[in-house]
Amino acid sequence: MTPFGARLRTLRAERGLTLHALADALGVSPAYLSALEHGRRGRPTHALVVAICAQLNIIWDDADELVRLARLSHPRITVDTAGLSPKATELANLLAERIRKLPDATVDGMLDLLRSTPAAPPPPRRRRVRPAAAATKTAAAATKTAAAAPAGAPGPLAAP
Repeated sequence: MTPFGARLRTLRAERGLTLHALADALGVSPAYLSALEHGRRGRPTHALVVAICAQLNIIWDDADELVRLARLSHPRITVDTAGLSPKATELANLLAERIRKLPDATVDGMLDLLRSTPAAPPPPRRRRVRPAAAATKTAAAATKTAAAAPAGAPGPLAAP
């Protein structure tokens, strides 16, 4: 079960809603909603989380918490350690290999440690820049095409 699924199940039970009733109200199948609750499906879309909040009358901090739990509830997460230290790669591999056997107290301790450490900012997004030589060739080709057109003929961007 994922954190989102556990919280959804609790909220649904607190409001006395059956799985079928909530699924009908959301326009999803009961099987899909059950799979979300049990962690057999990937995390829900933001639109579905917003619809769940609306159906269950969840507002402000509780809604933000449900969105946060949905973001952290992918049952089959992939950790990309490319570019990280060898120790980071070892940690990711050992965790993947042994997480099923870790006692709850150990998991709780690891969660406390990770939650108390500020997250690193995401890396800056780099824009692909066309090399100057390619840009010059494109401009030269456009100029050559325009020069080859007969006088008075519409340019390549003119409407027919």
